[in-house]
Amino acid sequence: MLTDLPIVFESQLSTLSLSHRGKVRDVYAIDAEHLLIVASDRLSAFDVVLPTPIPGKGHLLTALSNFWFQRFATIVPNHLQDVTLTLESVLPDPEERAPLNGRSVIAKRLQGIPFEAVVRGYLIGSGWRDYQRCGATSGVPLPPGLQQAQRLPQPIFTPATKAASGQHDENVSFRQVVEYLGRERAEQLRAVSLHLYHEAATYALRRGIIIADTKFEFGLDAEGQLVLMDEVLTPDSSRFWPVDGYRSGTSPPSFDKQFVRDYLDNLDWDKTAPGPTLPPQIVEKTAALYQQAWQRLADNH
Repeated sequence: MLTDLPIVFESQLSTLSLSHRGKVRDVYAIDAEHLLIVASDRLSAFDVVLPTPIPGKGHLLTALSNFWFQRFATIVPNHLQDVTLTLESVLPDPEERAPLNGRSVIAKRLQGIPFEAVVRGYLIGSGWRDYQRCGATSGVPLPPGLQQAQRLPQPIFTPATKAASGQHDENVSFRQVVEYLGRERAEQLRAVSLHLYHEAATYALRRGIIIADTKFEFGLDAEGQLVLMDEVLTPDSSRFWPVDGYRSGTSPPSFDKQFVRDYLDNLDWDKTAPGPTLPPQIVEKTAALYQQAWQRLADNH
């Protein structure tokens, strides 16, 4: 059982320099071309890192991301391709390496694109809130009369800023992405994101899961090539709904951290740090939902 694995809330390495500690991942510098990325068991909600870890979460995120990286390798390059270093060569001390086995990858250094490439196939979350306010989301006008969680006429690209830990991501318009990246790169980012979403959503539907929305992250390599990075289509970065539990007009059940968000919404908490401690039953249920997402999507594929 993944829940029986040692919990890592924050990794601590003496042989590598910590480059960045994000909401979930710890990133260490290896050399001028490579990074060690460690998926912790931290959970963030409403852009706040909660103090309670989810057992097995880091392993599941890593395994599921690696599954999608491999599946998408012919569509877009990813940060794991052409990396020949091993965890054993980077961390030769077995005691230091042991907690990181199964939750770490060695990746190429990239110049990160400072936008989250969000694709929505259904109207939920901040997209639904935007729609209620102005009939559009991220500057994309939508038909009147749509319900919460309703499938959109076609998937839409709704980019967002990448916020630091404790700060909130903000939806932005495609025009703003064009102004920052230039027309050609922005068009490429949108086209690749929509392609990946289509491929993943079609695959997931055959396995009983609706991918309501997701966010991709990209960087540029030394040759200026667009490269998929960070994590891909995990319960942290996506909304996964069971096909047999879906209906529009309400927030469907999910195999992701929406379960935690719903719990937190009922607390007297202003959604700023520090976050509240999660009770054991919420931790256990969340771990089980992440496990179910892996089993439906990637286990015995």
